Amino acid sequence: MTSDKSARPRKNIHAFWLFFPAAAILAALAVPLSIYGVLSGTGWPPGLLGAGHGHELVFGFALALIAGYTLGPQPRRILATLFILWVLARITWLLTPDSWPAQLLSLTFALLLARYVVPRFNAAKKWRNRIAGPLILVLCLMVPGFWLTGLVGPENLLPDRTRLLQSAVLGLLLLMTFMGGRIIAPAVAGTLEKKGTPLEARVQPRIEGALIVLLIVAMGLAMSQITERLAGAVLLTAALLIVVRVLRWRLWHCPERPDLLVFAAGYLWLAAGASATGIHFLAGIPPTPALHLITVGALGTLSASVMLRLAWQRAWRCPPPAWQPVGLAALLGLSALSRYLAGPTPFASPGWLWLSAGLWCVTYLGVAIQLLTLYRPAHNRRK
Repeated sequence: MTSDKSARPRKNIHAFWLFFPAAAILAALAVPLSIYGVLSGTGWPPGLLGAGHGHELVFGFALALIAGYTLGPQPRRILATLFILWVLARITWLLTPDSWPAQLLSLTFALLLARYVVPRFNAAKKWRNRIAGPLILVLCLMVPGFWLTGLVGPENLLPDRTRLLQSAVLGLLLLMTFMGGRIIAPAVAGTLEKKGTPLEARVQPRIEGALIVLLIVAMGLAMSQITERLAGAVLLTAALLIVVRVLRWRLWHCPERPDLLVFAAGYLWLAAGASATGIHFLAGIPPTPALHLITVGALGTLSASVMLRLAWQRAWRCPPPAWQPVGLAALLGLSALSRYLAGPTPFASPGWLWLSAGLWCVTYLGVAIQLLTLYRPAHNRRK
C-alpha cells in the first residue's frame, strides 16, 4: 500500500533551475579557457578556438538561456533528456569539435529544443506576437548550418562560419529586442500606475513591428560582404528606434526599481551594439568588437538580470537586492568596453582581453552561486 506522499504526482520542474545555472557556469569557464587556449600555445580546449568560441556563445550559452526562459515547467523526463543532451553536446564540442558525436549532439539538442519551444508561440494571433517562435527556430537551424559550412569549400554559395555567426548574433539582437520589450513595458507600466502616473507608450507596436522587420533584413544582409553596408544602414536605423522606445518608457520615474533600471540599461546596450556594428559595416571594418557589445553588454546584462529576477521571485517573491543587478551591470559594462577596446585582433591586446574575460567570469560565477543558493528556498515553497 503506497503512502499519500508517494502516490502524489510529481510536479513539473521549471526549466530555468537547470539551464540557468548551467549556462552561467559555461559562460564563466568558456571565455577564459578560449583565451588560455590561444595565448598559452596549447590549443586546449580545441572546441573554443577560432569560430568555436562563437559557436559555444550562441549555440551553447544562448540556447541554454532560451531553453531556461521559454520551456517553462516541464515533465522530468523531457527536461532531463534536453539537459543531458545539452551537457553532452558541450563536453564533446569542447574536446572534439570536429567529431560526429559533437555535431550530432548539438544538432539533436537544437532540434529537440525547437520541437518543444516553437509551438508555444503559435497560439498568438498577431504576427508580432508570433515572431519569437520562428526566430528561435532559425537560431536552432543555424546549428546544422554551422556544421554544413565546415564541410563545403569556399566556392559554395553558403556563407562562411564567421558570417553565419555574426548573423546569429543579429538574430539574438532581434530576440532580445522583442522579448526585452515585453518584459520592460508591463513592469514599467505597473510601477508607474502605483504612483498614479499612467504609461501610454507600453509595447509601442509600430516601433516594435519596425524593429522586427529591420533586424530580420539586417540578418539577411549581413550574410554577404556585398550587402553588409546596407546592413549597416539598417542597423543604425534600428538603434535609433531602440533609443526612442526606451525614452518613451520614462524610466526616470522608477528610481526605486534598480532591477528594472538595470534591465533597461541592458536594453540600451542593444542600441549601442547595433549602432557600433552598423558603423563598422559602413566603414568596412571587421565588426567583431562591435558584435561583442551585443553579446557581452546586452546579452550579458539582460540574461544575468533575468536569471536573478526569476530565481528571487520563485524563492522569496521579491526582486533581487539592489546591489546584485547594479553590480552585475557595472561589471558586464566594463567587460563589454574592455573587449571592444581589444579591437578586431584581440590577442594583440591581451591586457584588455583578460580584463574583459575576468569581469565576465566573476559576474557569471556569482550568478551561478546565487541561483544554486536560491533553489532550496524555492523548492521548499513548492512543497
